[in-house]
Amino acid sequence: MKIKDGFIIREVAGSYIVVAVGSAVKEFNGIINLNETGAFLWKILENGATKEELLEKLLGEYDVDEKTARADIDAFIKKLQEAELVK
Repeated sequence: MKIKDGFIIREVAGSYIVVAVGSAVKEFNGIINLNETGAFLWKILENGATKEELLEKLLGEYDVDEKTARADIDAFIKKLQEAELVK
């Protein structure tokens, strides 16, 4: 899975903001605020990754157990899918 084209992430005053650019502005009107973990996963998904790749990278970066990491990844992906931000 991969983040759709037309979205960029920026760090602004310690917060992570995602905005639509170009033609994506017609489809998505607003901004997305992400925490540090969400931004970490977003950046991986910009290049495309499977859930297992996300899990491996999350476990390597953060001190979290596998069960919690899987649940968090599933919740994050579900939100991205509901907003139609991944392909």
